[in-house]
Amino acid sequence: MKKTNNTTNTPYVNSKVGVIGMGYVGLPLALLFLKKGYQVTGIDINQPKISQLQNGKSYIPDIKDNELQDALKTDSIIFTSNYDVISQLDIIVICVPTPLTKEQIPDLSYIKNVSEEIYPRLQINQLVILESSTYPGTTRDILLPILEKSDLQIGSEFYLGYSPERIDPGNNTLKVEEIPKVVGGISEGCLQHITDFYQNVFDEIIPTSSVEIAELCKLVENSYRFINVSFINELAMLCDQLNINLWEAIDAASSKPYGFQPFYPGPGIGGHCIPIDPLYLSWIGQQHGFNNQFLALAEQKNKDISQYVINQINNIVHAEKPINEANILICGVSYKKDSNDVRTSPPLDIMKTLVKSYKSLVYFDPAVPTVEINQQTYHSTEITPQLLKKMDIVVILVDHSAIPVQDILNHAKIVYDTKNVTAGLTGSAKLFLLGNGNIS
Repeated sequence: MKKTNNTTNTPYVNSKVGVIGMGYVGLPLALLFLKKGYQVTGIDINQPKISQLQNGKSYIPDIKDNELQDALKTDSIIFTSNYDVISQLDIIVICVPTPLTKEQIPDLSYIKNVSEEIYPRLQINQLVILESSTYPGTTRDILLPILEKSDLQIGSEFYLGYSPERIDPGNNTLKVEEIPKVVGGISEGCLQHITDFYQNVFDEIIPTSSVEIAELCKLVENSYRFINVSFINELAMLCDQLNINLWEAIDAASSKPYGFQPFYPGPGIGGHCIPIDPLYLSWIGQQHGFNNQFLALAEQKNKDISQYVINQINNIVHAEKPINEANILICGVSYKKDSNDVRTSPPLDIMKTLVKSYKSLVYFDPAVPTVEINQQTYHSTEITPQLLKKMDIVVILVDHSAIPVQDILNHAKIVYDTKNVTAGLTGSAKLFLLGNGNIS
């Protein structure tokens, strides 16, 4: 069932909204609530981050400093690390991390800690919405019992629901409010409350019959991408053996008007969602005696492609000179295009491996000014003709818009492109492309 916005005589029009977790999801969401006319409080236990926001300084590429400063001038948004403000709010939206432990077990400690902070401050008629990616059952089995320690009754004295975040950092083709909003409630009343609120914010609401379906929705979306990208990366390795250009084959397949969606190869899948969420699905399957074989294989292939790229780079360089005498320039260390997020970033992991073998390694990524590797700080360098001529190989791992691709082709000796950003361009550099079969 789909429900579009209709704010006439709708509840929650003049409510006070709190967003817990000022990260890549929480901060844009807080600013969207402000844009829709709400009084907004951004909450995060990271005091340096809160201080930065209070001073109008953004740490997220999608949010510019002037946008944040304009928001602060409205006097309708504040940022704090003090959970006591919860008692003054009508709506609480939770956007905290849900990582994996070293043993690949879901780490719900952030959700649990936030819930423990909320329940002593929970007020009658408050609406609590979890947006963090998690496995089906988290809202009902983990969050609800903690909130019920407030002695308030779910569905009559407070309301609880789940809505998967769908923000895509670095993607400016859609506004946040244009992305359909999936919602689920612990009860029918809870679903109605979360729908009443979000229909004031988003263009389209997708109600589900349970919070578990809403929770599973996000895992389905990201597992779908995880499996398909892993499959395409496997095809890239095959096409290198067959001397066939996979990129051209994908473009040709994309001409089919039905039954095909293009996915593209690269050095690995990173970020906080796509490589993590499927493992939540695998874990909950294991708890019920079920083995998700596709997800296990996709996870292995995601590891394989990163090592494959490392081997390809080494093979290219070794054909010219000993690796320990070579200079290498890495373009892009974040996990995706035009992002500064290095969480579970395959390019960064590749860089950490290569730095051990080469005479010198430098990197270019204006979105990531510094990175720490083996207790040593590396700084993003400026790409100049002089630098390019000193490099024995330039490796493009991320398709950042800021990468001067033509300059690289004009002045570098060898270029290894894992993202096909050199398509249609020519230069004096010897060019190698992942999935093109031109590496011996």
